[in-house]
Amino acid sequence: MILQINFKSGMPVYLQIVDQVKAAAASGALQPGEALPSIRPLAEELRVNRNTVAKAYAELENEGVIETLPGRGCFLRENHSALREEVRRELLTQDVDQAIVQAHHFQVSREDFLKLVHERLDALEEKRRAHEDHKEAQ
Repeated sequence: MILQINFKSGMPVYLQIVDQVKAAAASGALQPGEALPSIRPLAEELRVNRNTVAKAYAELENEGVIETLPGRGCFLRENHSALREEVRRELLTQDVDQAIVQAHHFQVSREDFLKLVHERLDALEEKRRAHEDHKEAQ
């Protein structure tokens, strides 16, 4: 799991860590039972204070995303399927909201925006079908 901090985003660093761990859990990049990086090495890697990482981990533990096992470290909890759905929806909502704002700035009408979304969904479906057909042919 690779975390990246944007110090210019205006979002507190600990919340960036929280969001990225949740996103990794939701996407499957971080598997249940998998260990998170230890606080000190992660803080050094991200060039942040150890207390910042500790605060992020405490928040994740309070939300039931991770569990701390004394002497062993922090691990992604086994039972977080509802969180996965919630986080996926939250992340997707953020991306959709950004696309809507950008469409507004580009003065794209609602109809044209929705048409574009449908075109992109169709293109993705076509690409997926072509990939599956290619796999079957091998």
